[in-house]
Amino acid sequence: MIKAIAIDDEPLALTILEHLCSKNTDVVLEKTFTSQQEALNYLEKFPVDLIFLDIQMPENDGVSFYKSLKNKPLVIFTTAFDSYAVEGFNVNAVDYLLKPIAYERFETAVEKVKRLKQLPVSGVEDPFILIRADYKLNKIYLKNILFIEGLDDYIQIHIEGKSKIVARMSMKNIMEQLPLSDFIRIHRSFIIPVQRITSVQSKFIFINEQEFPVGDTYKTTVLQLLTDKKI
Repeated sequence: MIKAIAIDDEPLALTILEHLCSKNTDVVLEKTFTSQQEALNYLEKFPVDLIFLDIQMPENDGVSFYKSLKNKPLVIFTTAFDSYAVEGFNVNAVDYLLKPIAYERFETAVEKVKRLKQLPVSGVEDPFILIRADYKLNKIYLKNILFIEGLDDYIQIHIEGKSKIVARMSMKNIMEQLPLSDFIRIHRSFIIPVQRITSVQSKFIFINEQEFPVGDTYKTTVLQLLTDKKI
């Protein structure tokens, strides 16, 4: 069982998290807070396994608050702004959930916490996403994604052992559905799975013999990830 608290200055956001946790038998949301100081006082007396933490708060940003904790539980950041994804990387967040939070993404994040806590993972099925393309809903297992390529208003999902799937959606939207620590956007046109990276040379990342450029905008994020993962 995962003991958790949630910190967010918006009461509605906390109500939504309470609802999400109530649907998941592996998480017990013990307390919610709109004040970081009240949360800190609670944590000093009652340690937890996990914090759902909003990044943009009036007292202090969530990342700085998390860094200030002496005993750091696992953390899943929640925010309405995807520009904070790099900050999530910098403190080794378990995941990064963009509001409004879909239950499927919430479940994916919880499964990652369970693996880190070495708890039994529910079911036997590997994590997957559902993508609408070719007038149907396609089930794509994350472990089978080779890379994702952006083409104007479309994306191409290259899948191991299968034909690629072409869907009308943005790179930003597909990135929101993927686990933050497992996939990284390295270029305006490429998202790659971290575990498939085989080498890094200058401004290029390689997956086996295939070469992918690292865009200038994404250099900092990529460097931080490679450092954290010791690639």
